[in-house]
Amino acid sequence: MFGAIFAPRPARAAAELIRVCKPGGQIAMANWTAGGFVGEQHEIVAKYLPSPPGGPNPIEWGEPARVRERLGDGVTDLLMTPAMAAMRFPFSAAATVEFFRTHFGPAQRAFAALPDNKREGLRRDMEALYVRHNRARDGTIHVEAEYLEVVATRA
Repeated sequence: MFGAIFAPRPARAAAELIRVCKPGGQIAMANWTAGGFVGEQHEIVAKYLPSPPGGPNPIEWGEPARVRERLGDGVTDLLMTPAMAAMRFPFSAAATVEFFRTHFGPAQRAFAALPDNKREGLRRDMEALYVRHNRARDGTIHVEAEYLEVVATRA
């Protein structure tokens, strides 16, 4: 779930999904969308630490047209449905950002790559994102993150 979208060569990843699935079998994916919480999070990180030019944007897997293009004739019965993932953390917004900075590889690398003055800006912007999307009222974090559920039948 959400793994294939981070492959460095999206066309190759799509071809492999098709190759390893038997004809008539199903390929199922969950892909973060640009307009959802994780898409916003991706944009914040990109503001501080841009991706290399020409590098793939994993959030493109959340665009139905891009999924159709990538899976192409290798699949039939392509169903794509927006869905929500509940993300709950037993911490404040600041502690949630710190948890990700400490334990989540991409966040660890992003924070480590920045000079101190930019690191604090990223922390502040990420914390504001959690606060803005928080549905909990008890000092914890509960955000809803949109993703695109993809189910396709291997041709």
